[in-house]
Amino acid sequence: MKNVVLASSSTIYGSGYLEYLQPELKKLFGQVSKILFIPYARPGGISYDAYTEIAKEGFSFMKIKVQGIHEFKDAKLAIEQAEAIFVGGGNTFVLVSKLYKLTIMETLKAKIESGTPYLGTSAGSNICGMTMQTTNDMPIVPTANFQTLELIPFNLNVHFISADIHSTHKGETRETRIKEYHMFNKTPVIGLQEGSWLHIIGNQIFLRGSLQAYLFEKQKPVNILKPNTSVL
Repeated sequence: MKNVVLASSSTIYGSGYLEYLQPELKKLFGQVSKILFIPYARPGGISYDAYTEIAKEGFSFMKIKVQGIHEFKDAKLAIEQAEAIFVGGGNTFVLVSKLYKLTIMETLKAKIESGTPYLGTSAGSNICGMTMQTTNDMPIVPTANFQTLELIPFNLNVHFISADIHSTHKGETRETRIKEYHMFNKTPVIGLQEGSWLHIIGNQIFLRGSLQAYLFEKQKPVNILKPNTSVL
């Protein structure tokens, strides 16, 4: 049975790394002693080692061991033997490109579906959708495929910001970009604001946090999802 937390962001304003998620993480990882961290998204081009140190600090409140996947000789085996998995944020194209290059996308999918606790933040959440096509990230590297883990029956747009009708900004909004996506694709998209997360238990999906989310479906009005309610 899947046990997954997908957060829009690892950090919110005025809070440290993973700090706002601490109560949720205690529940998600309370029964494990070690977490496998996948740092491939590399925010800002940070090194794997440096990113893993940030993750270790983020979990210091639990006294839990965090080890980067790059420290293992066999990435596939590391996933297969992991007690729990955390995929951090950064650039989704960089992350997906690496997962395909190492041929571990399907391994990761099977491991999560078997019930291994999984945390994704930002790019690590994006890859749990049907595809990565609704990421905000720049395509700075090519990917073998847009298809991702398909753990949820929709795509995510993390760090979602609803358009401000009083803003003087005249560029494209997130809503506009998602509408463009739906010109060519049918997969629903959930716009997840910073400070919100999805909790997947088996086939049930719940919106957590204090903020609403936005469900976009092709040729339908946007559906406002209330916090702490069932999405599916």
